[in-house]
Amino acid sequence: MILNILQYPMRQISLYSGLPRSIYILFIVRIVNVMGNFVYPFLTLFLTDRMGMSATGAGTYFIFSAISQAIGALIGGKLTDHFGRKKLIIIFQGLAAVCFVPCAFLGNSILVPVLLILCGLFSGAAQPANSAMVTDLTDKENRAKAFSLLYLGINIGFSIGPMIAGFMYRNYTRWIFFGNAASILISLILLFIFVEETMPDKEKIEKAFSINDAEAPEAGGLIRALFKRPVLLMFILVRMINQLIYSTIGFSIPLQLTNVFGNDSGPAYFGIIMSFTGIIVVLFTIPVTKLTMKVRPIINMAVAGMLYGIGFGMMFYMDFLWLYFVAAFIFTLGEILDVTNSGVYVANNSPVTHRGRFNSIITLVATAGSAFGPFVWGMFIDSFGLQKQWIVCFWIGILSCVLMLLLRVFEIKFLIRRQNEQCN
Repeated sequence: MILNILQYPMRQISLYSGLPRSIYILFIVRIVNVMGNFVYPFLTLFLTDRMGMSATGAGTYFIFSAISQAIGALIGGKLTDHFGRKKLIIIFQGLAAVCFVPCAFLGNSILVPVLLILCGLFSGAAQPANSAMVTDLTDKENRAKAFSLLYLGINIGFSIGPMIAGFMYRNYTRWIFFGNAASILISLILLFIFVEETMPDKEKIEKAFSINDAEAPEAGGLIRALFKRPVLLMFILVRMINQLIYSTIGFSIPLQLTNVFGNDSGPAYFGIIMSFTGIIVVLFTIPVTKLTMKVRPIINMAVAGMLYGIGFGMMFYMDFLWLYFVAAFIFTLGEILDVTNSGVYVANNSPVTHRGRFNSIITLVATAGSAFGPFVWGMFIDSFGLQKQWIVCFWIGILSCVLMLLLRVFEIKFLIRRQNEQCN
């Protein structure tokens, strides 16, 4: 029995065998990078506690930060498709690391949030290159495993980093900035030494012209290529619904827990539940990936919407703490399906010539949800109350599920029509 227990993790990890070597390097890079992400988990506290900003001021800052990341993603997506993946990651992530260093010496200066917004611009610009590199290194057969592994790496890093930063924040604040810069530089060194440039050359692009699927090359810009893939365009719009629901985690759930359990216990319970979701991600990403790997990404996304609706919707009225852990377990399973399958779906429907630009759209969607979701929910709560928000979340989650299933039907019809056109 003990032997079986010891062998269980190895059997689970075997899911990721056979991936390209560079994917394993990127897995380590993600862990190092995210583990050193000390600044952003404590940014709200820094802006309000150290900088003296109001909650509204801090919220406004996050909107400007999101806009800078969105601009960076658009710039980075365009450059990625023309100048390569590796060099852009190194340049933009390197510039982001440089932005952290002066923050360690500026104390409570207004220049700190300005530099962090600039850092967001550079980080946003590097993200499409990161995703395009993963797409280059994989195909439809192993892409789900690769995205799952990298998502697992992010969460392993996140489960360690904020805990370290928590001990440093009060008395060693400047080392949070130094540590963040150092982790980026270490990850870039690993990338520089062990990962080759993956941008498809002319020969690969010409060979891809014989492919009669959504990864075939396209001429023209992003908008033209997107409208040639109407299913993907609609998929992106529907996924924004999921992002809108998910944005309640850091905004509405703390308010809910404080209302139910009081000002003393509510914040502490929120921290415990967030740690619990991290544990769920680490423990269940592999089993969930194994269970759903053969299922089409768009169907998995439909299930994710349903799980979001159920998990957040059941918070309509709950007095017992253990029920919040049940809800967190349900919506975290939805998060695993959402994050791992959205990247796969975009990759499978991105022309080889536009991978950077198409992946920049994912960054835009995630940024829009995290930045504007709290603003939307804040207005809703002020007008209708916190409890009614969870009812809306339930029905929005069900709507997302239904729309994804309808998209699958539309996708089948679209593929049949395109095949008929090619035959004629």
